Amino acid sequence: MDEKLTIMRLSALAQQTRLATFALLAKAGPAGLNAGELAARVGAPANTMSAHLTILTHAGMISQTRSGRNMLYHAVPQAIADLEGFIAGLRPEA
Repeated sequence: MDEKLTIMRLSALAQQTRLATFALLAKAGPAGLNAGELAARVGAPANTMSAHLTILTHAGMISQTRSGRNMLYHAVPQAIADLEGFIAGLRPEA
């Protein structure tokens, strides 16, 4: 993963509401969650949640799909794997 993308992703997660939102989406798996449910679960107003979802989307941490009139948000598995790899690479060599 390139350095700019790593910084963007870590920066996106370096805020309490976004980290909680991303954790909920990661646990939700492929089913995802809609913005209203996410806002209710993390206790964020709808307009604030929209801004947080935009930041996470631009960082490549989440994606969205349409389901009827709702947008469902999903964690991007590759983003999780990339960050895991980055963190693992920080461990000192034995």
